[in-house]
Amino acid sequence: MKKQKPLWRVAVATSPEAEDAIGELLAAVLGVAAATYFDLEKQTSLVSAFLEQGEFSPARARAEIAAGLKRIASFGLKLGAGTIEIAKVKREDWAESWKKHFKPLEIKYRSDESDGKSLLVKPSWSKKRPAKNQAVVILDPGLSFGTGQHPTTSFCLKALVRGRKNGTAQSFLDIGTGSGILAIAAVKLGYQPVHAFDFDPESVRVAKANARKNRVAAQLKLTRGDVTRLPLRPARQYDLVCANLISNLLIAERRRIVNRVKAAGVLVLAGILAAEFVEVERAFADVKMKRVARRVENEWCSGVFCFV
Repeated sequence: MKKQKPLWRVAVATSPEAEDAIGELLAAVLGVAAATYFDLEKQTSLVSAFLEQGEFSPARARAEIAAGLKRIASFGLKLGAGTIEIAKVKREDWAESWKKHFKPLEIKYRSDESDGKSLLVKPSWSKKRPAKNQAVVILDPGLSFGTGQHPTTSFCLKALVRGRKNGTAQSFLDIGTGSGILAIAAVKLGYQPVHAFDFDPESVRVAKANARKNRVAAQLKLTRGDVTRLPLRPARQYDLVCANLISNLLIAERRRIVNRVKAAGVLVLAGILAAEFVEVERAFADVKMKRVARRVENEWCSGVFCFV
């Protein structure tokens, strides 16, 4: 059996506030998407990119990343440690490191009207068994994508669980699907139809692979799409829409996003820096949407909106 070559691992230790910006930086410098691991106990983020061996200069990459970190800091984002680590890792070590980092994630909701609804998101190597009637999503990290354990993702997953009405057909749209975790979870919870799109073709590829792994590819429509080019008058509206986009894009395209929500539907906005949330809330109030719930976690703010 041919021995596999090791990988280059480029990682930056940072704060949750700056992890998205640093992910974009690594993608620009290295030409591959980055994965993020958030340490709940330490409240820190590690943004990593893995590259096949080839024409790669560690010294040049370090210099370009260091310059990029200075630019990010100049915008007012807190870098945290901001340390850069570049090293070769065995593929087996890379795989094992994710097994240490990613643990099962349970999303539960209980109300007077329900016997309880819940969701279990776990990597394939986890032996944790689901509870009775618990929906299960299997999601493993890849070279470029993690398992969606960003602080705002759990908010969106809770909105999916909380919003599910047993015995009622409900539709779901995921704008900026990434790994596809929300769309896959929606199918598992019983939402139909479920549509999702992302501007990044690699995200769409990974999301489709994850959908196949969870055996929901036939129940989920995943496409590449640009929110800025959506028609203002959509062919379909949805009971629940999740948009995990940067704040300036949410504000600029609010009408396109809101027009896809049914009159009695719910809109979840996530991935917003806490300092920018007031501006986003004000912009969506202009299109007749009122914030009914909000959560701030690790510099990030997410909200649930309904029509006034």
